Amino acid sequence: MALKLNLQNSELSADEIATLAEMRTRCAKRILLCTSLAASGHPGGSLSTLDMLLVTYGAVNHKSDDSQWQGRDRVVMSIGHVSPSVYAVLAENDYFSEADMLTGFRRAGSGFPGHVERIVPGVEWDGGNLGQGLSTAVGMAQAFKMKGTDQKVICYMGDGEQQKGQIAEAMRYANKYNLDNLVVIVDRNNLQICGTTAEVMDIDICGMFEVSGWNVVRTDGHDVNKFYQTFRDAYMGKVAKQGKPTMIEAATVMAKGISFMENKSKSHGSPLNPEDLAKAMVELGVENEFEKWTELRKEPVQTNTRLENTVRYPAIAAGEPITYDAKTDCRSAYGNALHSLAVENNVDGVIKIAGISCDLEGSVKMGDFHKHSPSAYFETGIQEHHAASMGSAISREEIACFFSTFGVFAVSEVYNQNRIADINETNFKVVATHCGLDVGEDGPTHQGIDYIGLMRNYFRFNVYIPSDPNQTDRVIRVATVNPGNVFVGMGRSKMEMVQADDGTPFFGGDYVFTPGKGDWVRRGDAGTIITCGAVTPNVMEAQAILKAQGIDVSILVMASIVPVDEKAILEAGNNGPVLTVEDHHVDTGLGAIVATVFCDNGVATSFKRLGVTRYGGSGKPVDLYASQGLDGKSIVESFKNIM
Repeated sequence: MALKLNLQNSELSADEIATLAEMRTRCAKRILLCTSLAASGHPGGSLSTLDMLLVTYGAVNHKSDDSQWQGRDRVVMSIGHVSPSVYAVLAENDYFSEADMLTGFRRAGSGFPGHVERIVPGVEWDGGNLGQGLSTAVGMAQAFKMKGTDQKVICYMGDGEQQKGQIAEAMRYANKYNLDNLVVIVDRNNLQICGTTAEVMDIDICGMFEVSGWNVVRTDGHDVNKFYQTFRDAYMGKVAKQGKPTMIEAATVMAKGISFMENKSKSHGSPLNPEDLAKAMVELGVENEFEKWTELRKEPVQTNTRLENTVRYPAIAAGEPITYDAKTDCRSAYGNALHSLAVENNVDGVIKIAGISCDLEGSVKMGDFHKHSPSAYFETGIQEHHAASMGSAISREEIACFFSTFGVFAVSEVYNQNRIADINETNFKVVATHCGLDVGEDGPTHQGIDYIGLMRNYFRFNVYIPSDPNQTDRVIRVATVNPGNVFVGMGRSKMEMVQADDGTPFFGGDYVFTPGKGDWVRRGDAGTIITCGAVTPNVMEAQAILKAQGIDVSILVMASIVPVDEKAILEAGNNGPVLTVEDHHVDTGLGAIVATVFCDNGVATSFKRLGVTRYGGSGKPVDLYASQGLDGKSIVESFKNIM
């Protein structure tokens, strides 16, 4: 069933055109059947992209018998709702059977979800949130440039989708970094859910790409020979602007091939009822098998085609940790650790670690990394949405990718972008260097106080909040060496090192950070203060004051927020009163976690949460902490009140 096109030929042969027509009929039948069987889905756009997808998979490098082949080109479906078309074409190319698709489409637990997902052989990215796919494709194209391979990335987008602002960010970036291995295909059917694209929000798509420096060409998306010629030239780099990415605006018809569905916005997301489906099958000239597949869909869901996450991760050397004695900030420790990791791993032209920032290289201390690995550092400008999506895509291409900016931008602003990274099981390392009231004079708009709460909403992000520069160094090394998504949050200010009882750095020397394990920095019999991050020095001050008053409390530093050390929390709960202290919203951070652990395990103890209870003002961190009861003296009084 698969068709391999010879790109040395300037046009399709009569036999190839005839074969593509036969393939189209079979795929159109699958599109209409699967959406009607599921009574949901998007037949209209699927039919408008169908001819182009058939040509694309006939031209690009891929292997149906090895869907994870490392040398394959990448086809990214930013318009993830056209999954019926994608699945139909992949079935035509022998990735799985027609029966697999038709019996599984949109059924819980099957391998054929409503929007494209990587559990489907041949699908590269879980997509569907419009506007992010181009950034994803840019990330993959950038990764191939770093690796020095000649692989191409093809990104399918909708015309209504161009209304999303993130696309402009990705356009500019792709032009700046000369991503000539990227081809974008915009399905220009002029319709979206609520009407024509001109009525909803008119956009000059070609003009938008042209002004961003791209090659822009127009073609017919249904004339397979014309589309082949246009796509072939773009794929092979036969374009006007050498070294630049290419966008193909392909004129198409919504629901092409079914007369009573064509050019109707309703066709976008409205499957045919059985009566109209029968009419459509007559127009296609094929047998109507609706009843047959309806019966087959009553059988238990099959899962034989589902793919597990197979992303590869590079072997990374952790290097020698750095121990600090003098006062410094966690962000400097982060920058030093990242630089030393680059020295250890980005060698001999092989890039294992990449870094991204948004006009904040100096603030997030990525300067030394940039100097050592200029081909692995990417300045995106003030384009956080694109940076997050791009970075997560890079991290799926056997590269550990760090994205660093302030907490409000790395977490709050790009919440959905990080969510898509989480869904795609990437290896994204998000490091926010300015979190909490510790940001100080910049005021409440820049004082991110929700970073733990928001990151805990994901299912595949580890969350680490180190308590001093020494712990930061070791946290960063662990985050780099191990695969998976990680968020590391820290304050802005310089701080003293957390010290052991003997006056040496507690987190220095041979200290090893272990995810899921808390650190008992002090042991006492009067109760426990549990803390993390920038307020740890205030907690240490409070402990010293209490001890001088004859009250010997334990200090449990909980740098690993996700996963959390429940065993240590329960030990604290069974050893007297517990006070949590954090530079974070009091209801959604460490204190909330501790409270949940106590409730889940039936622990009853005197317990209080200290944290940020309102937006901070503009002032020195020490004054902001005092105003919200997070300074050393206030912590002392709070602990006494629960004794």
